[in-house]
Amino acid sequence: MSGAIYPSLKGKRVFISGGGSGIGEGLVEAFAAQGARVAFCDIAQEEGRAVAERLKDADFAPVFHPCDLRDIEAVQAMIATVEAQLGGVDILINNAANDDRHGIEDVTPAYWDERMAVNLRHLFFAAQAVAPAMKRAGGGVILNFGSISWHLALPDLVLYQTAKAAIEGLTRSLARDLGRDNIRVNTIIPGNVKTPRQMKWYTPEGEAEIVAAQCLDGRIMPADVAALAMFLASDDARMCTGHDYFIDAGWR
Repeated sequence: MSGAIYPSLKGKRVFISGGGSGIGEGLVEAFAAQGARVAFCDIAQEEGRAVAERLKDADFAPVFHPCDLRDIEAVQAMIATVEAQLGGVDILINNAANDDRHGIEDVTPAYWDERMAVNLRHLFFAAQAVAPAMKRAGGGVILNFGSISWHLALPDLVLYQTAKAAIEGLTRSLARDLGRDNIRVNTIIPGNVKTPRQMKWYTPEGEAEIVAAQCLDGRIMPADVAALAMFLASDDARMCTGHDYFIDAGWR
């Protein structure tokens, strides 16, 4: 593999939400290549199984769990299963989210609740579920995924941006409350990452505008995001906690 190799990640037990495509798929692939024991979930079962099949020859074949993260009881049961399979969870990566566009006038109370369930609520309950095993193991890492969108005040994303802004507060709070148990918590904030989903929102002209607004030329790829996640999950980042780490090519 190209890029850094982190000996401290080899054999680590990693759980990744939303690992069936896009950034999540890049995370699953990267941690598996480090020799970590990876389990991941996604609501898209066909895509999730395809990722697991593609990476089955890794030192530890990633294990896929279908799950609707809006169902907190299902999330808790899934993490209990993962901990039983892996013997615990050392690294939790809360990646799953959905950035469907919406107008203010179209938001109902039910849609508000559903968007918070998709983009915010499960992050807390996944962290709550893994914390006891991390404490018993002497420490762990939680990486929450934020979004550059609210920092830029992008249009037609008011609920998504509300949830993503809250994640940064969640990270600060968890880092404080879990820090004495040697559990580190950080937020990763990607810019516009080139994934099939993101490409459906942009014309070639719109894509060129994003690159022009960045300090660096080129598009951010899932592997670039995974490189930051691996550093923050590794022992090399042992004193990094409670903060937000941007990978946006200087867009903000």
